[in-house]
Amino acid sequence: MPKLVIPTPHIQAQVGEIAETILLPGDPLRAKFIADTYMENVKQFNATRNMFGYTGTYKGKPVSVMGTGMGCASMGIYSYELINGYGCKNLIRIGTAGTMQPHVHVKEMVFGMGACTTSRYVEMQGLPGTFAPICSFELLEKAVASAKALGYKYHVGNVLSSDVFYGVELPHGKTWPQMGVLAVEMESAALYTNAAAGGANALCILTISDGPDEVTTAEERQTAFTQMMEVALSLT
Repeated sequence: MPKLVIPTPHIQAQVGEIAETILLPGDPLRAKFIADTYMENVKQFNATRNMFGYTGTYKGKPVSVMGTGMGCASMGIYSYELINGYGCKNLIRIGTAGTMQPHVHVKEMVFGMGACTTSRYVEMQGLPGTFAPICSFELLEKAVASAKALGYKYHVGNVLSSDVFYGVELPHGKTWPQMGVLAVEMESAALYTNAAAGGANALCILTISDGPDEVTTAEERQTAFTQMMEVALSLT
């Protein structure tokens, strides 16, 4: 493994320029939207690979936001550097997902209590068994309380971090929906694994962007899913 140096190859920030609490959308344009819409005293700390990162304040408290790209590999790099290089303690993924259950609808939120995965990212930790990536209960409890107070529709449960965006389900017997998995996305398992290894807190807050009969536009995915942004910012 390469030695971790600051600035890192992927984040051109100095120590102290990133807050302990950071929001992590996959889309860097969503990071810019959050910084422009919700944060004050904003300073951009990263533009390397167009993965925009910003630090500012929300209701007087320091907070950062940065894009992470797509997939466990990309999330694995950024979350590892943020935890181990920049001292981030609370990492909150805010992303989109596809529903896996008929009662979970487009534009509703899902809080990922645990993350199943088809990726080998967790396996690559070299543990003598199968590690179950789970969120921080402290952050989950706060997120649920915030969503209730704001009157937002939400679901709590297992999600699937898949390495495949376009694909068909293979005949392995039981399906993920039959096991109660609520939604499919691509990053949470890596985030939860790195947080566990680095002693940090992590939570995945998802907005359902598509289902069998419902879809959203790219613009909506960048800017319109404000409920999860507000819940995530309430955790700072």
